[in-house]
Amino acid sequence: MTTRRMRGTAVAAAMAAAVAACSAPSGGTDGAADGGSTDSVVVGVASEPDTLSPLLGYGKDGNSKIFDGLLARDADLKLKPALAKALPEIADDGRTYTYTLREGVEFSDGEPLTAEDVVYTYRTVLDDKTNNTAKSELGAVERVRADGDDKVVFTLKYPYAAFAARTVLPIVPEHIAGRQDPNTGAFNTEPVGTGPYVLTGWSKGEKLTFRANPDYWGGAPEVKKLTMAIITDDDVRATRLRSGDLDGAVLPPNLAATFKNDDDRQTYRATSYDFRAVTLPTGNKVTGDTTVRRALDLAVDREAMVDKILDGAGRPAYGPLPLDDPWYTKDIARSQDLAEAEKILDRDGWKAGQDGIRAKDGVRATFTLFYPSGDKVRQDHALAYASDAKKAGIDVRVEGATWEVIEPRMGRDAVLAGLGSTGDPDFGLYTLLHSSLAGDGFNNMAHYDNPAVDEALEAGRRSQNPDDRKAAYDDLQRELVKNPGYTFLTHIDHLYVLADRWDGLTTQVEPHEHGFASGPWWNAEDWQPKK
Repeated sequence: MTTRRMRGTAVAAAMAAAVAACSAPSGGTDGAADGGSTDSVVVGVASEPDTLSPLLGYGKDGNSKIFDGLLARDADLKLKPALAKALPEIADDGRTYTYTLREGVEFSDGEPLTAEDVVYTYRTVLDDKTNNTAKSELGAVERVRADGDDKVVFTLKYPYAAFAARTVLPIVPEHIAGRQDPNTGAFNTEPVGTGPYVLTGWSKGEKLTFRANPDYWGGAPEVKKLTMAIITDDDVRATRLRSGDLDGAVLPPNLAATFKNDDDRQTYRATSYDFRAVTLPTGNKVTGDTTVRRALDLAVDREAMVDKILDGAGRPAYGPLPLDDPWYTKDIARSQDLAEAEKILDRDGWKAGQDGIRAKDGVRATFTLFYPSGDKVRQDHALAYASDAKKAGIDVRVEGATWEVIEPRMGRDAVLAGLGSTGDPDFGLYTLLHSSLAGDGFNNMAHYDNPAVDEALEAGRRSQNPDDRKAAYDDLQRELVKNPGYTFLTHIDHLYVLADRWDGLTTQVEPHEHGFASGPWWNAEDWQPKK
């Protein structure tokens, strides 16, 4: 993606006086606080990972600073060799993938990378005893074995067109991780990898610090120290960036716009697969009703959300895939239609009471919609959604809460969710919609169960023919219009503001998870100081 200065409505930064006194994430010795150093960078992000172990899901989509996968993605998301010296050799009609490892790669403790490390990583992820909720993404793997020290052979249960893209999974050292319980071992917070950076400290809720790996196989990075400051509040991140406490930050559109005239900083805009949607749990008598779901889908004004909430930095979401994705089904776009929403509710017996709220068979059309506290963008989406729903006679009660409160209630209460994966439609859609994953953590949060969608997901996953896959995903997206388990609202562009001191910065099309692994710092190891 290209770099450009953002335009938008500037707003005054809140909490300036209260936050100006906040200390730097390292006590005032990093990055911007260090007089604008080009070899030390401090960036502010909104969240931190639960673990740093790939065995439990960390870095599974690539861009980990600590680890490498067999393959990686470039700025255009094209696969390229990483720990493998070349793209895989594919045989047996797409059932066998063979990777040859790059020579001379070492883990940061000096031990050499071998094929056994790769085998250990994949076998452990796939082990039922390992608490990795993303293991279904590797469900096509029948077995993985080493062929000598430098070759790894994957045998698949069926041809899986997207398999190569799954091998961006980071590789861990068996000689360390293999001696620990993958669920509870120290490796989860004290990782060792082959990546361009080495973790030097992790203060939970505050910061993670990394130093450059001088022996990195891709060349020692010019940025010698990287700090990820965990700052959950958007306003605080903006204020600390403005004060010089941070070199860069991920920001919502309204706050990114306040830097539009800042000649010392650049704003980067990344398109994404990151959508905001309302989960509609099947176990709730209101949200589980197909007519109510369809009415909510018709009642929502997606275009207004993009304009007013995102300040134009996004697109309407008519399903889980963004409008410009080649797998997106062109004929599913739909505008707000309150008249049709009211019509189908009336026809199905959802009648309006004296207060305008509908009811059917003694069940009142009301439900709770949670959003994570402190997330202003989700809060604004939730409030706009509730306002639109009320016009159709559906009462949505919006509440902010922590994830500790929200998670146990996801099976019966709606949630303003954020999800979306890059790489292949199978990556995001299967875990979002397949009935076998209903209620499996954040997989299929709505407990959606639709045999037609399950069939399309399996066809899309197992077919090697691009036309057949496209037809399957077209069927799936049209089925979601008929029976939406989620009300898809917007796809969000991610905005980052960064000090203008380096060359080589760019962005990728990003997944939902952003700020920590994504952003202009996705390739910080390649940055060069400006001359």
